[in-house]
Amino acid sequence: MAKNGKNYIISSLVEHKPGVLYQVSNMFRRRGFNIETITVGESEQAGLARMTITIKGDERTVEQVVKQLNKLLDVVKVSILDPESTVTRELALIRINTPNATVRSDVINYTEIFKGKVVDVAHDSLMVEMTGDSDKITAFIELMKSFGVREIARTGITALPRGMRSTRME
Repeated sequence: MAKNGKNYIISSLVEHKPGVLYQVSNMFRRRGFNIETITVGESEQAGLARMTITIKGDERTVEQVVKQLNKLLDVVKVSILDPESTVTRELALIRINTPNATVRSDVINYTEIFKGKVVDVAHDSLMVEMTGDSDKITAFIELMKSFGVREIARTGITALPRGMRSTRME
């Protein structure tokens, strides 16, 4: 799959059982598609999980991905979400160097401006929890690089369509 292109968000309902994530990721591997982010968790429907996958490519690529996902037995429903009418969120934990009180204070102030939370304090570092859209998290991380970012863990995007549009099985 091309590294360039537009970002697409694919939401799928899948059977909530062992091996489904492997089947999906293996399909991507076999077809040479790259997963930018993937999140999976139980849905509001018993026995089903919601899988949110982001990919980068063109319309042809995303159509191929959807077609291949629909062929998998444990995939119940696949939807391409319109970024303009979708709520997306991501969570990141970022450990930042804070060797002295001045740096610690600056990091705390920036965290508040970005509406994040300090979730762990060590002698020479702070861990910050940041939630929001991916651009916000990326901007915060870029700002923190001047202080020294020790570790980052990002969840990837999770998403639901706005309003009454639904990705659930009817």
